[in-house]
Amino acid sequence: AAEAIDRSGASHRASPTELGLSYRHSEAPPDWVFTRAIFRGETGDLTAVADRMAEIRTAREASQPIRARTGGSTFANPTGDSAWRLIDAAGCRGLRRGGAMVSEKHTNFLINTGDATAADLEGLGEEVRRRVEAQFGIVLEWEIRRIGRPLAGLSEAPPWQN
Repeated sequence: AAEAIDRSGASHRASPTELGLSYRHSEAPPDWVFTRAIFRGETGDLTAVADRMAEIRTAREASQPIRARTGGSTFANPTGDSAWRLIDAAGCRGLRRGGAMVSEKHTNFLINTGDATAADLEGLGEEVRRRVEAQFGIVLEWEIRRIGRPLAGLSEAPPWQN
């Protein structure tokens, strides 16, 4: 099961069936913010489970910046292509804005290098989207759900850096 709150502050609890879960999709209302998940596991051979976990961890470490501060995969893959390929081909690898940077290891990850603000990360993501659309005519969709409102009076962001 999963527990969530909505924008009004109301709490919700739903089963996997009620959530309509599939790969990177849920039928949960878009304003729900999940606060807790309850899992039921199956007993298995401890050595086999540990070996499989190590195999998955090694594969992820080789291809993703898992030791960096990220929000995970940033953009959904457009039909028939991959977001990371488009971002890389648009010349965004290593692109920076303030304390935010497009990962050198996997370009569909935005990294907080230490002092990134939400405005740095969102602005960098929007610049990536702009460059991909300008070069390929494809509009990348945010996979990360952004909540809240921008603060009024934020100073101008630093210039783009490569």
